Amino acid sequence: MQSSRSPTLPPNSSSSSPTPEGEKPKPAQHQQTTPTTPSTHNGLLSPLPLHSAEVGLTRELTPVERIQRIFAVRASGDAGRSGVHPTMFLRNVFRSASWASRIVNVLWPVVPAAIAVRYAMPDNHLVIFILSYLAMVPCANLIGFAGQELSRKFPHVMGVIIETTLGSVVEIIMFIVLITRPANPKIDYIQVIQAAILGSVLATMLLCLGLCFVAGGLKREETHFNEAVSEAGSGLLLTAGFGLAIPTVFEHSLSGKIPQDELIDKTIEISRSTAVLLMIAYLIYIFFQSQTHHGIYDAIFVADEERDADKHLERKHHRLTFTECCIALTVAIALVTIIAIALVDQIHYLVEERGVSDAFVGLILIPLVEKAAEHLTAIDEAYDNQMNFALSHVLGATLQTALFNAPLVVIVGWGLGKPMGLNFEVFDVVVLLLAILTVGNFLRDQKSNYLEGALCVLVYVGIAVAALYYPNPHTIAAAEGGGEHH
Repeated sequence: MQSSRSPTLPPNSSSSSPTPEGEKPKPAQHQQTTPTTPSTHNGLLSPLPLHSAEVGLTRELTPVERIQRIFAVRASGDAGRSGVHPTMFLRNVFRSASWASRIVNVLWPVVPAAIAVRYAMPDNHLVIFILSYLAMVPCANLIGFAGQELSRKFPHVMGVIIETTLGSVVEIIMFIVLITRPANPKIDYIQVIQAAILGSVLATMLLCLGLCFVAGGLKREETHFNEAVSEAGSGLLLTAGFGLAIPTVFEHSLSGKIPQDELIDKTIEISRSTAVLLMIAYLIYIFFQSQTHHGIYDAIFVADEERDADKHLERKHHRLTFTECCIALTVAIALVTIIAIALVDQIHYLVEERGVSDAFVGLILIPLVEKAAEHLTAIDEAYDNQMNFALSHVLGATLQTALFNAPLVVIVGWGLGKPMGLNFEVFDVVVLLLAILTVGNFLRDQKSNYLEGALCVLVYVGIAVAALYYPNPHTIAAAEGGGEHH
């Protein structure tokens, strides 16, 4: 295929006609060139394409200009308006961003019902738990939708980071509410938090990623994603898994060899040190994505937007303004906090009266409602053939839980004087490491299909069944005490 550009000339040659003899050659004039098409790598753009305002820019950007370019906020974004328009705001919120989100919005009447029942019938624990659990889903979905709208007003990489961070707000609130609960002799809230940390990682990494692979494989034989997204994510996942496993391995290696009080103190100290290191790793990852290598990621996301199967429909949707995004986030976060307190206060009833294990509550029930918005967003993106966006949300949410949210709750517990550590059950750690290896193997070839997705979902279901039958720690302790007595 012939190129539309002029043929390449040998060195030191000119494309103009030869200079007639006796006539002085004219000095070469500098011609204004247009930016060339970026090169491709694995079918995706590798360098960051120039924006229209940057065409003809011949100098390098200063550090301040680079920061302004990365963090630049377009207040109106693609909404084309500003301020607050109540009718349009409510209509856009109800329409949400995807068909799955619109279905979830049907649960909005449950939100006032859950709040009313909590105060009107405080002794009806099961009804309060069920209503609060269901009410958390539309509130989390509103955070996800408002975060997605807010991210459109930032450059691509920063937008994905903001959207992923806001998707984890529900999880952070749940962890903070759990760590601040008063001690209960029948249930250890710290163990529930520890199970919820790993459960959140497993739910996002296995269930959500599996459903993304299935959704992407419904309309096409295979879906492809860029190695820059998968390799960095899978490598960090393995690092986070080993980091979370260190306190557990330390505790169980020295169990029975040193006094129990000394072992607990040393394990907590190691957990706090590990938490600081994990947070440093997360900050380096954010710096890597948003500063030094943002061009690669930005180009990947631009290419994904071009492949969006529903982009012609999305362009017709009205968008939220910057002010409306902030209002929606404020209302949703306030509702999530109220409902999270009601939900956590009923956990002791499930454990004591209904016999549900701590492991099942932490590993399965809490993570599913925490990450509902993030899961719906990622699945919708995978269905629209935006697998790099979907993978960024899945891996980003998983890494934020392992590298930021978990260390954060350890540090908060440290400040509150509570022995919050990263010493998990051996069952939890083994399952986590095996899941990371399984997902890493599926991500290695930069493509996916519905078979791999179905296998991930089945692995998660198997873990859920095992967690359902896993006994509570105090039950194990009582059984061991009874055995020693006999």
